[in-house]
Amino acid sequence: MTGKELLYIEDALGHETFMKSCSQKASAQLTDPALSAYVKELEQKHSDLFNKFFNLL
Repeated sequence: MTGKELLYIEDALGHETFMKSCSQKASAQLTDPALSAYVKELEQKHSDLFNKFFNLL
């Protein structure tokens, strides 16, 4: 893997970590149960994407 590819993966990991964190905070603050459940699904999706990128290393 080239240095440029590693930088891309590192950047993607950072983005997915940020999005997961934002989703966690948002779902904790939402009062609508359906919307909160949807945001929790997004949190899981970003967690899965993080794992996929991490496994490339």
